[in-house]
Amino acid sequence: MTRTVVESKTKTVIIGFDEPFCVIGERINPTGRKKLAAELEAGNFETVIRDALEQVACGATVLDVNSGAVFTNMMAKDPRYADNNFVEPPLMKALIEIIQATVDVPLCIDSSVPGALEAGLQTCEGRPLLNSVTGEEERLELVLPLVKKYNVPVVAISNDDTGISPDPDVRFAVAKKIVQRAADFGIPAHDIVVDPLVMPVGAMASAGQQVFTLVRRLREELGVNTTCGASNISFGLPHRHGINGAFLPMAIGAGMTSAIMNPVRQQEMEAIRAANFLMNHDANGGEWIRFAKVLEAVEGGLSFADASAAASQAAGGRRGGRRGRA
Repeated sequence: MTRTVVESKTKTVIIGFDEPFCVIGERINPTGRKKLAAELEAGNFETVIRDALEQVACGATVLDVNSGAVFTNMMAKDPRYADNNFVEPPLMKALIEIIQATVDVPLCIDSSVPGALEAGLQTCEGRPLLNSVTGEEERLELVLPLVKKYNVPVVAISNDDTGISPDPDVRFAVAKKIVQRAADFGIPAHDIVVDPLVMPVGAMASAGQQVFTLVRRLREELGVNTTCGASNISFGLPHRHGINGAFLPMAIGAGMTSAIMNPVRQQEMEAIRAANFLMNHDANGGEWIRFAKVLEAVEGGLSFADASAAASQAAGGRRGGRRGRA
C-alpha cells in the first residue's frame, strides 16, 4: 500500500489508501483575505493563531501554510515589496514559527515562490508536505531538487506549460510525467501526492465524474496518493457546502486520500467522518462516536468550532512527548 509520511516535531500523519482521509486545513492563506493580509503586513498573527487552533480542533491533521500576501502599504513605501520573492520567504518563516509554537501537527508549505518553499523547509520541524510542483518545465527544475534535498513529499498539480486541460486524459498524462521526472531525481512515487485538478461542476457537468475516474486511474496505474482543493467543485453555486459534503465521500470512495479544505465547516467534516467509518478506516467507529458528541453539543447551541474545541480540550488538548499518530 502507498503511504505518504508527513511529520511535525512529535506527530506523524500517514496519507494512504488504508488510512483515514487526511484533512489539510486551508485557512492560513492571505490570498483573497484582505483582513488577514493587512494583519500580516502589520506583524499581527492573532488570526493565524486562532485559525491554527480552530482547524486542528475541528479535525485537520495537517495545516496548509500559504505566504502569498500582498503588502499594499509597504509597497507604496518600498518598491521591493512588490516582488513576492522579497516578501514571501521571511513571511513563510515567521508563519511557520508561530504555527509550530501554537499546534503540533505536520505542515504543508504552500507557495509559488521557490525561496519561500526553501525558507519553509529550513524552518519546519519534522517532515512537511511541499505544495507544489506542476508539469511546467521551469517548475520541475526548481522544485524537484528541493524535494530531493530535504527528503519531503510534494503535491503534484496536473497542469503543464500548456495550462489546465479540460481533458482528463491529458491531466493524467501530466501527472504521469511528474511522477517519472521525480523518479529521475530519486524521489519515490509514494512521496508524490497528485492533485488531478477538480473543475467546477457548475461550469462542467462531468467534473465530478472526471475526477472520480482520474483518482481511480492515479491509484491503480501510478500508485500515488491524491488530493484536491475540495471547494473547487462547488465554485459559483448556491449552498456550496451541500455539494462539497456530497462530493467528498464520493471522492473517498473512488480512492482520494486527502483534500485541502476548510475543516471548520460541519457539513463537510460530518461527511468525511461518516465516510471513514464506512470505508473501514475508523476502527470500531471510535472516531464517529467521539464526533457524535460534538454534533450533540452543536444541537445544544454551541457553534461547530466551539463544540470541537471543547471536545479537544476534554480529550487532553495538545500533547507532547513521545511521537504519536495524529
